[in-house]
Amino acid sequence: MRRLHALAGLSGLALVIFMAITGFVLSLQPVLETVTAAPGVGTPSVAAVAARVTDAVPGAERLVRLASGELVAYGRDGATRTADIIDPSSGSVIGAYAPSPVFSFISELHRSLFLGSAGHGIAGLGSLAILILSVSGIGLLVRKMGGWRQLLVAPRGTGAQRLHTNLARAAVLALFITASTGIYMSAAYFELVPSSGSEFSFAPTGADGAPAPIASLSGLAGISLNDLRELVFPVADDASDVFTVTTSTGQGYVDQATGALISYTPNSAWQQAYELIYMLHTGQGAWILAVLLGLGALAAPALAVTGSAIWWLRRRSMPRIAHNASPRDADTVILVGSESGSTWGFAASLHETLGAHGHRVHLAAMNDLRRAYPKASRLLVLTATYGDGAAPASARQFLTRLRSFGSRLDFAVLGFGDQSFPQFCGYALEVEAALADRGLQPLLPLYGIVRQSSADFAAWGSILGERLGIELALSHVPPRPRTQRLVLQERTLYGVEVQAPVAMLRFAVPDRRPGLPRWLGGRTLPHFEAGDLVGILPPGSDVPRYYSLASSSRDGVLEICVRKQASGICSEFLHALAPGDAVEAFIRPNPVFRPNRTRRPLILIGAGAGVAPLAGFVRNNRHRPVHLFFGARDPGSDFLYRDEMRDALADGRLASLTTAFSRVLGGGYVQDRLLDEGAAIQELVARGAQIMVCGGREMASGVREAIDACLAPAGLSVDGLKRKGLYLEDAY
Repeated sequence: MRRLHALAGLSGLALVIFMAITGFVLSLQPVLETVTAAPGVGTPSVAAVAARVTDAVPGAERLVRLASGELVAYGRDGATRTADIIDPSSGSVIGAYAPSPVFSFISELHRSLFLGSAGHGIAGLGSLAILILSVSGIGLLVRKMGGWRQLLVAPRGTGAQRLHTNLARAAVLALFITASTGIYMSAAYFELVPSSGSEFSFAPTGADGAPAPIASLSGLAGISLNDLRELVFPVADDASDVFTVTTSTGQGYVDQATGALISYTPNSAWQQAYELIYMLHTGQGAWILAVLLGLGALAAPALAVTGSAIWWLRRRSMPRIAHNASPRDADTVILVGSESGSTWGFAASLHETLGAHGHRVHLAAMNDLRRAYPKASRLLVLTATYGDGAAPASARQFLTRLRSFGSRLDFAVLGFGDQSFPQFCGYALEVEAALADRGLQPLLPLYGIVRQSSADFAAWGSILGERLGIELALSHVPPRPRTQRLVLQERTLYGVEVQAPVAMLRFAVPDRRPGLPRWLGGRTLPHFEAGDLVGILPPGSDVPRYYSLASSSRDGVLEICVRKQASGICSEFLHALAPGDAVEAFIRPNPVFRPNRTRRPLILIGAGAGVAPLAGFVRNNRHRPVHLFFGARDPGSDFLYRDEMRDALADGRLASLTTAFSRVLGGGYVQDRLLDEGAAIQELVARGAQIMVCGGREMASGVREAIDACLAPAGLSVDGLKRKGLYLEDAY
């Protein structure tokens, strides 16, 4: 489905954008026509209005009621043809009628690109591309979010991914309606489907008597003006000619002498269907629908751009896999769970090496697990763990899809992680247990790769090779991230007295040409926001360590808080830096840990160095009440950002500050303060507050328990808030 979605989007990119933009412009026409149309007064009959029109318009030949409700009378004044807008209540002329040349041009451009039948065919293909994108897009979205019930849950991912998801959810119905009706209208143009069920009868001959006053004609008096589509007047001085009246339900003829309805042909079911489809496609006669269709069309170019960006980034992060066997033919299946893409490199090396030994190997994401692999005998799963034991991006749907997995294969799970985290390879353990529960037989026990170690990967390959009866020499060195040199500008040390040193470090970009603007060679910081991550490579290491940012690039410095860890290679390196020393660093966006953009309350909870990104959120706050809960050991030693928080309280950027210090008399932990303020937290959450937590994993676990206890009386929970994107964690 993803391939189909990408094929339709990329191959028809320009056409989809063109059709969407011209469609949006055309959606404005029904709105403008409705706004400018003369207001109707009551529901006069066609007979009454037609009588007034003949008095106001010399040589009236035809009366047309447009979809907007506007009434236009066409006539002939001597040799001059006229078209006048009529006031329905009085029958008087409001002004000359002239269709908008802009809308006429855009309409023909949208329908046929001024290429005749070929253009109509191209427009139909554009509608088909939009329909494929709509259907496949909603299918992908349902799978990504974990089912229909989760369709409205806050999405995860990069900024482009979240924007794409939110736009798709808002616009998919409008795009589906526009595309499906556009396809039908193109097919009707080529007479591939009927647009009407029968031809109307030829006009009969009238009674050939003296014409009666139009207002007295019963056949026209019985028709409301609201139902009129067109009224064609009899030819002057031809007593045998008749009125031809077309309504929303059919067509008939009225004798100008007797007023009798001579014959009437109702619209066929096909004609009614076509008129409904025309209205759904254009919004003509339904301006609210036109607005919705226009907004949906306006979303299409943004969807095209963000979708292309997502495709390109995914393609760039994926290794080039040569000779990837199909799922039906593979004897070995490798599935990958990765958040940032680094695990794919190891999987590609395994794929290549097994292929060199004659195996037919299929490599795919864990989310792409099939119901069965007919010829496969083994399943190898390589997966990282995201956060506190959660599935990484390419594996979020794996456990759900595993429930319908029917093959009975041997399996091995290779986990990737960092032993400094309590949940080392936590998701890999969960996958191993789930596979065993489905009846699959383990080839090997779970093996963990520490910090992308090439030596660990080679060792696992040897063990797997022995089990398969081959010499499996695996070799993969993760590419070194592209870094930028940053120079330490300022260093402040906290917490030494309480044996918990925390360094507040501010870095800048070295500029060998001071004062030069960027376009003349001046150097600038990369773009980042508070809450994003900076990866720092300590000397002699290719494995980065990540720290949450307290600043944004707009502040002109890169600011982090680093707790010194026993035997921590990177933390000891950073604590030893002096102003003027340099580091190699790069930015990793962390869009899943940012405040939502509302004016509703924001509750920030942090302890120790975990307050860094929260301080950045407070620093940038301008429009919402923010409540900060901060925990440390001693207010005189490790009260990070104390002065800045007091300033924020004074100027309104911070609504309240609640602290907890564990090393003072009567002190406690931040979760204790949360329980003390349980009623206030419950009230803030009832007002739609978002909660953000940053700090150590034990602290984060205690905070979850405390918030659950605070919300239990209201029937709410942390899990429920998480599903709505109202509870975010950055725990380490």
